[in-house]
Amino acid sequence: MVLEPEGEDRLRTTAKGAAAPPSPSGPPAPPPRPGVSWSAPAPILAVPEAPRSVRNARLLWIFSFVAGLAVLAGSFMTRDSHLERLKSVVEGMAQGGDAEAVTTATAVVFWGSLGAVLLVILLEAAMLGVVMGRRGWARWVLLLLLAGHAVVLLVAAAFLVPDGDAGSYVVLLWGLDLLLAVAGLVFFFMPSANAWLKSGR
Repeated sequence: MVLEPEGEDRLRTTAKGAAAPPSPSGPPAPPPRPGVSWSAPAPILAVPEAPRSVRNARLLWIFSFVAGLAVLAGSFMTRDSHLERLKSVVEGMAQGGDAEAVTTATAVVFWGSLGAVLLVILLEAAMLGVVMGRRGWARWVLLLLLAGHAVVLLVAAAFLVPDGDAGSYVVLLWGLDLLLAVAGLVFFFMPSANAWLKSGR
């Protein structure tokens, strides 16, 4: 016959034999580990600073645009005198033409000349932005545009260059426009500019 423990012996036996309850305040479970990635993110490429030759080229081209736009702005503000002068030129070229046709032809010649010069300047400005994005081929497009610019100015000179001192100012600004553009284009072909443009490939 086995006697059961009594009193403190029973409590001691129960305490030793029973399993300890789980602690409610334990550390939180760690977050799941991310899966294995086979593709590493692309490195961030540092864009080298443009050399002085490129910065000088951009500045010369900007001054060239300013000179060309100054002529266009002056021609627009004095458009009435230009239209009167051109009307006599058109009448001499088309003798016996009716007045309305002469007026229309005069307007087409004047506004067409302004628009052609403005279009060339805008195309050059857009291509300058492409060159500054380190696209070397755009320099050759700038060269072609500059040749076209010279032809357009030669044709527009017959319609946009007034008589007297104002005409000499127009010729001076157009000459400065072309000279600055040529100098800026030369800077783009210097060795430091070549190295900078090739680093963008």
